[in-house]
Amino acid sequence: MTGSETELRLQIVALLPRLRRFAFALTGRQDEADDLVQSACLKALDRLSQYEVGTRLDSWMFKIVQTTFLDEVRSRSRRAKDTVVNEDINAVGFDARIHERTEARADLAIIRAKINELPAEQRELLALVVVDGMSYQSAAEVLDVPIGTVMSRLARARKKLASALQDAAVHAI
Repeated sequence: MTGSETELRLQIVALLPRLRRFAFALTGRQDEADDLVQSACLKALDRLSQYEVGTRLDSWMFKIVQTTFLDEVRSRSRRAKDTVVNEDINAVGFDARIHERTEARADLAIIRAKINELPAEQRELLALVVVDGMSYQSAAEVLDVPIGTVMSRLARARKKLASALQDAAVHAI
């Protein structure tokens, strides 16, 4: 292994938290996100020679995560084994702190559910721009789309989420 390969491997390790957040935004489940990142990292390490020195490693890795995710979704749909797991939130007794945490978890569950209902291209952008803090230009490069497409997809995603959250708030009253 050359020194540059060792350096690239270390840089990939440093990217793991960002890759996990992106994968979680795509999958909606931490265990699936971890599996996705592991698969993507294996692919990246197998293809390390294909990485072009001087280009953004994070963009390359995000693209591999995205492609791996899409491959897995296609594979699952071919096998028709998609399953949905619902999480129940239960609180025993009433304690203000438990109540607040339960409400926060319920709100988070609503937000996760609404994000998971978004089209994949909108979820990906939310993960890259909102969660990871990537610029519109960088997200456009990762997803290989024009920056205008990034802006319009992100605007639609935000509008759908805001509407869904407003509906949830109205129903909670």
